Amino acid sequence: MGMKEKLHQLKLKYQGKKMAPAFNALHTFLYTPNDTTHSGGHVRAADDLKRTMNTVIMALVPCLLFGMFNAGYQHYSAINGFPENFDLFEHFLTWDNFWLGLVTVLPLVIVSYGVGLAIEFLFAVIKGHEVEEGYLVTGMLVPLIVPVDTPLWMLAIAVAFGVVIGKEVFGGTGMNILNPALTIRAFLFFAYPTWMSGDKVWVHGAVDRAGTADAISGETVLGFLAQGNASEISYTLSDMFYGFIPGSVGETSKLLILLGALFLIFSKIASWRIMVSAVIGALTMGLIFNGVVEAGWLPEYSKFYELMSFDFWKHLLVGGLAFGIVFMATDPVTGSQTNRGKWFYGFFIGLLSVMIRVFNPGYPEGVFLAILLMNVFAPTIDHYVVRGNIKKRLKRLKTATIYPKNSDEVDSLKTETA
Repeated sequence: MGMKEKLHQLKLKYQGKKMAPAFNALHTFLYTPNDTTHSGGHVRAADDLKRTMNTVIMALVPCLLFGMFNAGYQHYSAINGFPENFDLFEHFLTWDNFWLGLVTVLPLVIVSYGVGLAIEFLFAVIKGHEVEEGYLVTGMLVPLIVPVDTPLWMLAIAVAFGVVIGKEVFGGTGMNILNPALTIRAFLFFAYPTWMSGDKVWVHGAVDRAGTADAISGETVLGFLAQGNASEISYTLSDMFYGFIPGSVGETSKLLILLGALFLIFSKIASWRIMVSAVIGALTMGLIFNGVVEAGWLPEYSKFYELMSFDFWKHLLVGGLAFGIVFMATDPVTGSQTNRGKWFYGFFIGLLSVMIRVFNPGYPEGVFLAILLMNVFAPTIDHYVVRGNIKKRLKRLKTATIYPKNSDEVDSLKTETA
């Protein structure tokens, strides 16, 4: 007897018991459910919620692996100096870099999944419903959007807050109005701001070495710009695009994020309309700021000068803007549902991200705040889009030529279209 048959027998044995939801979650994670329908019409398809979530995880894994290598690369480069003649295999894809990244990033992943899934299982057992698969993606997103040295206890508290307050109180997966991963990130930012910003949190070991003779720094590109030190930026455009810069674990490599976006679009998991419109919104806001600087309306001594004069298209290469647009703005639950609404929703995410990034010198990044804000307004956008469509159809109905079969239908049609 194979494992699948044994699990099926155990499922029948414990059916109706209190712990059945937890067992069924493990069973369906390993194998396709063998339940069959006996009535009604049903669509037969290979995809379900769990497989959809696994597809997104597949797009995130390259960012996770790259983040592990980059964690080691940034640490050793900050200590020994960045190599003059950079070689990918000699300086980046090394065992030392990967091992350091593994021992620092993997615990973040374990805590994220461990705490989040434990709460999911607990609520499923208490409420008596099946375990929902929505946290499969959230559990992978969380360690990718935090600094590499985030304390594990701090992450555990944030995950518990995000899952309970950000999702379960609304009814669970499919009912939440805010992206759970960004809710966790927002909690960390407002509860522990010193661990989410500055020049010490982005490189492993920088916090522990602060104030000693061996102190190191890992300021990000946005950090340099916010402090008015653009001349000190030593990273090239290729460094920004390929991801050889400090930052959150999974947000640095724009190449892998772009490949992940193409994969999600090709598999029809994520909306290309949201991605394209968000990019347009970010470029538009960047162009406006560049125009203000070029027109001479902003003096050079202004604290906003460096960020506003930053080339508009480079905003997509630094910070978490690209990662947020591809993997979090496209959340099918908290995002806009109508096709026209997705254009407005994405455009304002890009617009607000760059605006918050420029006008918030304490934390020169705004994508997670912009997405959370637009999560709140997504239902309103869809509401007005639907109302507009209804008005257009009623207008066409009033001007349409209708040939009723009898006089009674003439009177009813006049009443309905009045």
